Amino acid sequence: MIVVEKVGKKYRVPLEGGPRTYYNYRTLRETLGLAFTRPAALLKSPPSQEFWALREVSFQVDSGEVFGIIGRNGAGKSTLLKILSRITQPTTGRIRYRGRVGSLLEVGTGFHPELTGRENIFLNGVILGMTRREVAARFDKIVAFAEVEKFLDMPVKRYSSGMYVRLAFAVAAHLDPEILLVDEVLAVGDTAFQKKCLDVMANVARSGRTVLFVSHNLSLVRDMCPKSLLLHQGRLRMIGPTEAVIAEYLSDAATQQGTWQAELDPHHHSEVRILGARILDSEGSPTGTIHCQESLKIEICYEILHPTVSFDVGVRVRNPSGVALFSSYDSDTGNPPPRPSPTGVGVSRCHIPAHLFPPGSYTVSVSIERLCKEHLDRHIDVFGFEVTQVGCVRFRRGGDDGREGALVPIFPWTGGVLDATEPKVGSNLNPFTRFDRHSFHSDNHLEETRPRPSESAT
Repeated sequence: MIVVEKVGKKYRVPLEGGPRTYYNYRTLRETLGLAFTRPAALLKSPPSQEFWALREVSFQVDSGEVFGIIGRNGAGKSTLLKILSRITQPTTGRIRYRGRVGSLLEVGTGFHPELTGRENIFLNGVILGMTRREVAARFDKIVAFAEVEKFLDMPVKRYSSGMYVRLAFAVAAHLDPEILLVDEVLAVGDTAFQKKCLDVMANVARSGRTVLFVSHNLSLVRDMCPKSLLLHQGRLRMIGPTEAVIAEYLSDAATQQGTWQAELDPHHHSEVRILGARILDSEGSPTGTIHCQESLKIEICYEILHPTVSFDVGVRVRNPSGVALFSSYDSDTGNPPPRPSPTGVGVSRCHIPAHLFPPGSYTVSVSIERLCKEHLDRHIDVFGFEVTQVGCVRFRRGGDDGREGALVPIFPWTGGVLDATEPKVGSNLNPFTRFDRHSFHSDNHLEETRPRPSESAT
């Protein structure tokens, strides 16, 4: 069980816009220059401002419960898990636990990169308060689950991100913690491994232990977690049944219709950042509303801050139920748009055909990635657009015809009428044998296939 009472976390961040020498980092040249010109400046703390990553967050998770935590980027989800994992201390409030805590946060947390996989397994067990004998009793199960037998005696700094996550989850889950905290690092693993992880989490909950699960995969949260909470700008926005919490979360993006502009971070850590995104109608004009019968484009503007290797600009669209309909990248065709070089501002547009979305509100996520895994910049569910029923095939007879499916595409069909003199297909005759002797001449006619003169029997 976990009880969180009015937890807050405050950081101090450098003020934006001052001279570089006021920041926490300086070059050697700047430091030496200050030592001779203004030695007292080296003793001054850089001007900064308070930033509350979390504020007044309170909730309780009972034993045997799988509890979801959702929210947009910067909402405080990872900060909360780090506090719950005792990686960092809260500035205000307190947390009461009942049981041992195991956590799987971002890739690398809890492992020493210079140690081997074998050594890290025992190290994590000791950190959890277990004896070496207790860890050894579970060792074989951990290794088999992680599928890293051949690499156990290799330093984990040489592991791929997938190997790292597999071993980290195996350690966290098999050392029998009463409370398991899982961030969305499962996105790094392949589909088969993700299923294994989800099965383990379900077993943990059935055994009476507690699971806290953070993810941007709303379908997964809906399936795994009967109850969830929504964080918004560091505060608890809502707590309750997962379906209602997801609806509240999606309503935020729905209010930001058609155009979104990023809040630029002066301390952005990667070489590329997203500046904004918008919806364009079939005429190329910005809009927040599209008719079903219209095509549209999602335009993403980005900036290359420093020379970099190749990257992909991506977009994901969710439907009103929070289900991800598709993800697409500008490199999928094998010929991505030209990039600024070596730095500058660029744009990529995703062209989406007409007659794809049924009427409703849709949310858009944008990202810049390498190999669809390394996130250089990512903004989840930051804006949306509305699709009207104008021209929708589902309503062509006046009312909703009730057809199933998350999309309403109009696909091309072909067909025709076979020769009326053909014998009727018997009950024991494969119906496709008669079609094999014909070929479609056009959409509406069939032409019997006859051997060419040169192929005729003599």
